[in-house]
Amino acid sequence: MSALDDPRVLFAAERTLLAWNRTASGLIALGFLIERGSLLADGRTGRGFALVIGVAFLLLGVVLNGLSIVQYRRSVAELRPAEIPPKYWVNLPVLATAAVSVLGLALALYLVWGY
Repeated sequence: MSALDDPRVLFAAERTLLAWNRTASGLIALGFLIERGSLLADGRTGRGFALVIGVAFLLLGVVLNGLSIVQYRRSVAELRPAEIPPKYWVNLPVLATAAVSVLGLALALYLVWGY
């Protein structure tokens, strides 16, 4: 990936992963807001459609988080040992992103079954 022998390359990849995590979290929140906002709508048809759209946004956020984890892992695999600080835990942002994905998936299942 690079020949800089500089840990800033790793930190840039980590910042990118966390930026995608924030984007996916926003999509998950938007999906929840759309679904919950449908409770104010008249008629069951509008609420059913809002459920589909809201869950679609939720699942889009979960998929985006999964893809960003894969991309980050590929980037880190290309780094040389000199580019990773000693005893630095490169999987911490992966765990945080995976936790957001699991919670987003749990929220989607709750919305579908709770409807």
